[in-house]
Amino acid sequence: MSTSASPEPGSPGKGDQPQAPSLRTKIPDLEIKDAHLIFESVWQRLEVEFGLQNLRFPKEILLLGGAPGAGKGTNTSFILKTRGLTCPPIVVSTLLDSPEARRIKDAGFMVGDREVVGILFRRLLQPEYRDGCILDGFPRTKVQVECLKLLVDRMQTLWREFAATPFSIHFRQPTIHIMVLFADESTSVQRQLKRGREVRAHNEELRRSGMGEPWEERPTDYDEDLARRRYRVFKEQTWEALQSLRDIFHYHFINAQGSVQEVEYNILEELQYQSTLELDPRTHDRLHSLPLAGEISVHARQEMVKRLDSYEFEHPELFQDLVTFIGKKMMSIIKRHAISGLALINTEDPLLDNPLALAMLIDIFSERGYHAVVDVHRVPVPEKFDPATGQITCRVRKVYRIQVRFPGSEIRRG
Repeated sequence: MSTSASPEPGSPGKGDQPQAPSLRTKIPDLEIKDAHLIFESVWQRLEVEFGLQNLRFPKEILLLGGAPGAGKGTNTSFILKTRGLTCPPIVVSTLLDSPEARRIKDAGFMVGDREVVGILFRRLLQPEYRDGCILDGFPRTKVQVECLKLLVDRMQTLWREFAATPFSIHFRQPTIHIMVLFADESTSVQRQLKRGREVRAHNEELRRSGMGEPWEERPTDYDEDLARRRYRVFKEQTWEALQSLRDIFHYHFINAQGSVQEVEYNILEELQYQSTLELDPRTHDRLHSLPLAGEISVHARQEMVKRLDSYEFEHPELFQDLVTFIGKKMMSIIKRHAISGLALINTEDPLLDNPLALAMLIDIFSERGYHAVVDVHRVPVPEKFDPATGQITCRVRKVYRIQVRFPGSEIRRG
């Protein structure tokens, strides 16, 4: 069982329902104006440099925030694995130590909101983040919050503008998640000081032995007052920034008070979902008539969603034919095997002669929570016999043997 957290008043709990968006009234007009100026300046530079059709941002962005000592570093790899992402997280504090940021500082300028937004947006365009990424440390100011909303608005616009073009698969409907790892002040301070003791011991051993790499030493890890101040900065800046977005994006509040195993369980509980929520609405409408068979595995989730959307965008007629074929000719057989959870279906329907149709069939069943395997059997059928030569001419029948597995109904036998 998870350790219970005690968020401060106004902290969301699991199951809270988002209220109607009213974010525009929460940010002073001056900050909104500054954000618009910054965003448009950054966007215009990117459009000139890359071209509009190459402004391909991640399909999914997971904003990761957490109190000091809440375990962001510890849990990031687990979250990446859970989401099926292989790219490293984008850590804004690391970006601000990049060559580009150092050039700004060396020129005597501060790395403000404009520079942070510019450096970050450019990084998000890298191909390795195309399917999704974890973004650690953004947004941290009200201006950055507004720039993020403007970016998502622009991504939605690109999705609509390119929907009927050959570039549609590169501009899918964006999905934004906010994940906050919460720990109360007492837990946060204890963990910061514990880290300080571990870092000091490690670095002392390194200096003694000369082996290994030094760990970063932070003043806040050695001073209780500084650790408490760091926690308050989190509550007053990062926490407030992420909270202001919870009404319009998927929001995940993670109790990070317990052990690593307990926190991982809490993360899994929050991130369980159906990939249907991430499909393009047209793809969803195409598939919604087929019944769900349980929770969908997150393995290779991004690739599956991308393929399904590509079928809808690039081969809509064949895609519709497959959905109709499954609904009318297969589901009745599958339902009769609801107890065993295994249906074996043979068909000679010429629709499946198209290799793409077979791929679609497997992906459609996977999206609905089933596991489908197709074997093609070629059966020779004699058609003509030549008495003079003894030669038999055969035609080949294609028989598609489809095995569909799904969670069956358990029957107790006494």
